Amino acid sequence: MRVCVNMSVRAPAHVVVCVCAWGRVRTKTVKKAAKIIIEKYYTRLTLDFDTNKRICEEIAIIPTKPLRNKIAGFATHLMRRLRHSQVRGISIKLQEEERERRDNYVPEVSALENDIIEVDPDTKDMLKMLDFNNINGLQLTQPVAQTYRRN
Repeated sequence: MRVCVNMSVRAPAHVVVCVCAWGRVRTKTVKKAAKIIIEKYYTRLTLDFDTNKRICEEIAIIPTKPLRNKIAGFATHLMRRLRHSQVRGISIKLQEEERERRDNYVPEVSALENDIIEVDPDTKDMLKMLDFNNINGLQLTQPVAQTYRRN
């Protein structure tokens, strides 16, 4: 079994899953086909298995129903993982653009350029022990005594 991508001029891009011999469906084939489908059709896929199954049926030539279901199921699983973070082996242009924006973000006012840094006495002592007691703008604050009540 192998996964091919048909990129002809007349027809839209299709993912073709070819069955070379009779036998079991390999996990590698299912995963590879699902990753290719997600990379090419990320905007059409959802977090719902039934919807993804119909989309896989439209965009890919998959010879058997069990194979289609396995590919759609793994694509749904990857889409749910992509919702939280990146998935190894899948590069989606939307994610790459978002990562570029985050990397190139420069805040208008730097958090490090504060005139006054408020520290408590314990932090002041710690800075003194680490030879950082000559930092400009340190202002000593009094700790607020917390009263703990037991019911």
